[in-house]
Amino acid sequence: MAFIRWFLGRIILLLNFIFSPRPLKRAPEEQRALDLRTTNLSLYQYEACPFCVKVRRSLRRNSLNIELRDAKNVEQYRNELLQGGGKLKVPCLRIDEGEGNVSWMYESSDIIHYLEQTYIESNIQKAA
Repeated sequence: MAFIRWFLGRIILLLNFIFSPRPLKRAPEEQRALDLRTTNLSLYQYEACPFCVKVRRSLRRNSLNIELRDAKNVEQYRNELLQGGGKLKVPCLRIDEGEGNVSWMYESSDIIHYLEQTYIESNIQKAA
């Protein structure tokens, strides 16, 4: 079973590499402003997890630079996820809201929806 999981993971990564989405192009000052707004975000993920790949593809497509934390291979990140989020489940978006307030968001579709609503659509509205 471990071999099948490993093999399928490699297929997922290969297909992701071949069919990687093109990043959204923005003016440099717009991209810098967006990067500053996303410095409080971290994505806990496993490299070959299909749901994590789904979120990373959305990050790339929308040119969101969010810190990726490998909870499978880095014990510190795994422990942070368990202690902060309460469960070892990926993908998980850590949102540092400041003043010690941190929220943890699970589920790939919820994460993508949150990021697009908060960082992409709000950028479009500001530009209009």
